[in-house]
Amino acid sequence: MKTQNYTASITVNATAQEAFKNINRVSKWWTENFEGSSQKLNDEFTVRFGDVHVSTQKLAKVIPDKKVVWLITDSKLNFIKDKHEWTNTKITFEISDHNNKTQIRFTHEGLGECFDACSNAWSQYIQQSLLSLINTGKGQPEPKEAMAT
Repeated sequence: MKTQNYTASITVNATAQEAFKNINRVSKWWTENFEGSSQKLNDEFTVRFGDVHVSTQKLAKVIPDKKVVWLITDSKLNFIKDKHEWTNTKITFEISDHNNKTQIRFTHEGLGECFDACSNAWSQYIQQSLLSLINTGKGQPEPKEAMAT
């Protein structure tokens, strides 16, 4: 299957340092169902969206206030045929100054079957939740789920 890259850009009323700090606060804008660490090079974290999506990301590149790259080391997406489609894909956040504001360019490289559904979800998380977190201090992450015991 042909792979595609999803890209979105947002411009925030914050410094590059503030943008970088908030990108790394994954549980504040993506999902509260978060385990691990997302602060420095080689940190790993896992996110869960019920039984629909679980993925583990490793911080493969970290350039403070400029760039963060996540390598997805494991994934299971139960809504598509290739349940491991995200495995070995990359997510990149590039941070730059833009007219006295800060621009964040988000790219998820290597999407296939899930491109449409994943693009819609990423649009919400990047263009609404992350934008809101950086500009107002409050994002809209997926709420914490009670885990079955």
